[in-house]
Amino acid sequence: MTVSMFRLSVPVFQRGLQVMSTYLDKTEAFAQETRTEVDALVGARLAPDMLPLSGQYQRVSDTAKLTIGRVTGVEMPRFEDTEQTIAELRERLAKTEAFLATVAPEKFETAEARTVTISLGGTSVSMRGDEYLLTFALPNFYFHIATAHAILRHAGVAVGKRDYLGSFG
Repeated sequence: MTVSMFRLSVPVFQRGLQVMSTYLDKTEAFAQETRTEVDALVGARLAPDMLPLSGQYQRVSDTAKLTIGRVTGVEMPRFEDTEQTIAELRERLAKTEAFLATVAPEKFETAEARTVTISLGGTSVSMRGDEYLLTFALPNFYFHIATAHAILRHAGVAVGKRDYLGSFG
């Protein structure tokens, strides 16, 4: 039995975006409980040379939409990476989710064999679509979700493994 590129990407990205949305819910609840300025958490980071929380959201969104565009040839939306509030992060997630909802499974019919070329550290790398999805896009996507999780946890937001894994059923 084969698993389609659609099934390995769109639902996976949708689930990850839902996890990121849940993190925003928990961030808002934490800010209310602790009387913390909620939007100040958008700039939180683990280390000075790492992206802040907003950057993690931007990379999760970008990875989802760019991956789909690269493996299908569908034109993807472009966002400015200017989010500074929880509301703006929610809007970005919603726009990304809306884009994913427009991509039909039929667009993935030749996705695994499509050549994807990306720039990594100034070097151009080409690979098959399935290789790109499985060895670069999905690990990158989950890296930024896990980093957002760590930033929030470090800031005191009560996020745990069940939040990271998302809902089942």
